Amino acid sequence: MLIELAHLTKSYGSTRAVDDLSLQVNAGEIYGLVGPDGAGKTTTMRLTCGALRPDRHDGSEAPRIAIGGFDMLRHTDPARAQIGYLPQRFSMYEDLTVLENLRFFAEVRSLPSSQWRPRCMEILEFVGLADFVNRRAGQLSGGMKQKLGLAAALAHRPKVLLLDEPTTGVDPVTRQDFWQLIIRLVSQEGVAVLVSTPYMDEAARCTRVGFMRQGKLLVEGLPGELRHRLDGQVVEVFGSPLALLRRLAQAEEAVEDAQMFGDRLHLRLRPGQAQAVVERLAQAIPAAGGVLGSIALIEPQLEDLFISLLEDGAGA
Repeated sequence: MLIELAHLTKSYGSTRAVDDLSLQVNAGEIYGLVGPDGAGKTTTMRLTCGALRPDRHDGSEAPRIAIGGFDMLRHTDPARAQIGYLPQRFSMYEDLTVLENLRFFAEVRSLPSSQWRPRCMEILEFVGLADFVNRRAGQLSGGMKQKLGLAAALAHRPKVLLLDEPTTGVDPVTRQDFWQLIIRLVSQEGVAVLVSTPYMDEAARCTRVGFMRQGKLLVEGLPGELRHRLDGQVVEVFGSPLALLRRLAQAEEAVEDAQMFGDRLHLRLRPGQAQAVVERLAQAIPAAGGVLGSIALIEPQLEDLFISLLEDGAGA
């Protein structure tokens, strides 16, 4: 495996940002960290790249961070050399051109011109910036800046790629393009990717997904496996007005939660109650003056599981 994290804990004062977290990522795998703001995703990224050191508590298991077989806590430099890191905020120099930025970051890693120049031109072609080598970074669009950040992270051929909410704030088309690049990169170069994201459609693209809350890794697994945890428990309701439909649904004892998903509702039910709830609501909605377009049991989405986990935490 290329990333091995074991028993990581990090506190800021009385706040435990990461709480005994362990995970592994293999070559050719994309592991998605998902969770609300404050869940500990960015702290996990910073621990992984060596920007922070984990806490050690008496009697607790010793923390371990291994990157490409190197122990980050004992052999920091060779471990960091395996990593390409793209932080949340744009970290390039805006007064330098695209190529000057890549040259700077390559030479910081002591790469000679004979190595960095052909590699950088290859990466710029890969991310679609080959025609903008002389444009100042500050003049790039938001999506192009993210692609430049990715190019800089890849300049030294890392085995591990850490992406901290890389598409936050960019438009949906750019998000799609960026993920196509990541998927191609994993396929062609076999890197291990650890990515944090607030978007469930991005999480669904990952090989495996881990849900974090309050510093803890609650569940992890293949996206399809995680969705199946709620099989038979999610009913979709389409109709109007949504406020009325939601109120009627929430009055049902078997409905644990009712959330708006665009122009429809997703109801999370207690196991084994779907058919009875569907039948009752199909009668109650028209009787209350609402319009029912459709109501049916559906395959759960990752959003449904995510909300379920958050709701369980809020009630804990």
